[in-house]
Amino acid sequence: MGKSKVLVVGGTGYIGRRIVKASLEQGHETYVLQRLDIGLETEKVQMLLSYKKLGAHLVEGSFSNHQSLVDAVKLVDVVICTMSGVHFRSHNLMLQLKLIEAIKDAGNVKRFLPSEFGMDPALMGHALEPGRVTFDDKMAIRKAIEDAKIPFTYISANCFAGYFAGNLSQMGTLFPPRDKVVLYGDGNVKVVYMDEDDVATYTIKTIDDPRTLNKTIYIRPPENILTQRELIEKWEKLIGKQLEKSTISEQDFLSSMKGLDLAGQVAVGHFYHIFFEGCLTNFELEDGEEASKLYPEVQYTRMDEFLKAYA
Repeated sequence: MGKSKVLVVGGTGYIGRRIVKASLEQGHETYVLQRLDIGLETEKVQMLLSYKKLGAHLVEGSFSNHQSLVDAVKLVDVVICTMSGVHFRSHNLMLQLKLIEAIKDAGNVKRFLPSEFGMDPALMGHALEPGRVTFDDKMAIRKAIEDAKIPFTYISANCFAGYFAGNLSQMGTLFPPRDKVVLYGDGNVKVVYMDEDDVATYTIKTIDDPRTLNKTIYIRPPENILTQRELIEKWEKLIGKQLEKSTISEQDFLSSMKGLDLAGQVAVGHFYHIFFEGCLTNFELEDGEEASKLYPEVQYTRMDEFLKAYA
């Protein structure tokens, strides 16, 4: 049996670009949706053209043209959507309902991976407002997929290292501090940090795997389950210096939400669930649900290695 043909929707985005490259690297015939409303965004155009040089196919389609989506979907076996669900960029999750309708009408898709890649929304029914809308939207998409009886795999990739590890989990920056660092509570809550390229590698591994059909797969390799303190220690070892540490309490952290814009409030809520509540690691996984166990051949990036680029 040959490898599945893949369509990536959102292929110029932060995780989408990595999914495209991982699909090509793993030998899948890869299509990228070229949205007709891309306009004058030259960087996205250049990215799409670079995919062609790597061997990908560009296929035109628009969320305002149902038939164009059906035609694109009919070219492939697997559809992966990576459209943004973060508020400081754009929040497009519910557009996937149109993609689901196209998949349903096309009738040929063997697997659909919707845009998730973070916390498992099925475990976030208690999430704080206003960030809860992200999880509610993802659950609405899941319901539409399952109601349509579309085969699926959901990917929970936890914390992208570029946003949570490179900055030692500090808000408002993407670079690590060299003098002072803030700990959330005691800094001992377990968090999962993942290199984004590894997320893409594991994601593509799942698409032809019968073990992952109609399941949620958690990317939670054991050596990347770290407390914030442990992450900081890795950085201190790299730079040969101890950072001055201060702490912020749960109450003070939640109080910091007042006066922030929507994106800032969402970020505080998500950080609270991750670093105070421990929502990424406060539950047990069943066999066959964790990516590094399913695919032990993947040499995933440990965070001391990831942080070397910043030293």
